[in-house]
Amino acid sequence: MKAKWWKVLGLAGVVGVAATGVVVARAERKRRAYTPEQIRAKLQERHAVAQGGTSRGSRTSDT
Repeated sequence: MKAKWWKVLGLAGVVGVAATGVVVARAERKRRAYTPEQIRAKLQERHAVAQGGTSRGSRTSDT
């Protein structure tokens, strides 16, 4: 009877690993869907916000 539980547990582990792989693959496909121009625009936008001194996570250096 214990051997049956180990088989079920092993099968559940395999299914979990496969599901995680699917999630990672989807995220990778979504990330790669951006054009270089879209990435560049997003980075420039983030840089402008960082240079603007927003209150969230901004660091100013007076030295």
